[in-house]
Amino acid sequence: MIPIARPSIGKEELMEVEKVFSSGWLGMGSTVFEFENKIRDYIGVKHVVAVNSGTSAIHIALDALGAQEGDEVIVPSLTFAGSVQPIIACRATPVFCEVNKNTLNIDINDVKKKITNRTRIIIPVHYGGEPCDMDELLDIARNKNIHVVEDAAHAFGSFYKGKRIGSFGDAACFSFDPIKNITCGEGGAVVTNNETLAQEIIKKRILGIDKDTWHRYKNERSWFYEVVTSGFRYHMSNINAAIGLVQLGKAEGFAEKKRKICRTYDNAFKNVKEIELLDRNYESIAPFNYVIKVKKERNALLEYLNKNGVGAGIQYIPNHLQPRFKMFYAQLSVTEDVYKKILALPLYFDMQDQDISNVIEAVTGYFS
Repeated sequence: MIPIARPSIGKEELMEVEKVFSSGWLGMGSTVFEFENKIRDYIGVKHVVAVNSGTSAIHIALDALGAQEGDEVIVPSLTFAGSVQPIIACRATPVFCEVNKNTLNIDINDVKKKITNRTRIIIPVHYGGEPCDMDELLDIARNKNIHVVEDAAHAFGSFYKGKRIGSFGDAACFSFDPIKNITCGEGGAVVTNNETLAQEIIKKRILGIDKDTWHRYKNERSWFYEVVTSGFRYHMSNINAAIGLVQLGKAEGFAEKKRKICRTYDNAFKNVKEIELLDRNYESIAPFNYVIKVKKERNALLEYLNKNGVGAGIQYIPNHLQPRFKMFYAQLSVTEDVYKKILALPLYFDMQDQDISNVIEAVTGYFS
């Protein structure tokens, strides 16, 4: 079976983890600090706070911005539940909006319709690594005094108008889980140019404890600490950061290989009348997934591919249709229509030419 995705990890990552093991300091320490600094330089942002997952990153960013009961947070329904559960955790109300049918990114016109005097935050999701229209979104948000927290889980390494994703909203949240553009095994990060927000997130990620930077990262314990705010146990470990440091050095190679695969797929499928391609600018994105829209028989194609050794799946089931979020249901005709059509095909760095050919032959063979 050719999987939809898999991490590309090897001896280099093991060697860095071994160094952490040898140091005896497995928790948050100097390796995490180094990882944060390298991400900061890579993205071109002032502050990076590494945490234990992308979902934790969104939650801690919302919490630090003061999201609370009575607030509304606008988010596209066509995203993973990890974009929505943090809103619930803050006791705020998710307001689901439409996506653009050609990009699967947030529909800004629908965002405008959903804004009320209770709207506190907008969460755009850079679906598949394709950046949202941040200029227009930020213009709307600033005029209404609304915060923007980018869900950039898919978009590590992507550019928007010459700048890396992560340097636009009040904060941006990345995921480094096993199948993201780079992995830490598990992990995430919040990035921001706001000093006050960064310091609040730093305190919140380790139970609201305020300790000086030297003791936080030197790999030594200080007996004295002060709990100064509410917080969580969301910090990243040195083990995960060690993996991430190696992966960061491979990020550009990962992105280039996946762009090549996406272009190969596009060329193979562009003349298949039963398939619609998404709008993607491969010159500026680091692709996370490869998704097609199947005009009819999507589920039949999915079953056929899985039976013939090609992993395929649906990314994602709209959240407004999920049982947990039924009280926030909204009529989203575009989202429900694209949900019936989208199909994710295999995309990962270690795909061999034969794997790519097998995927193409399976898809085109089904329609021939």
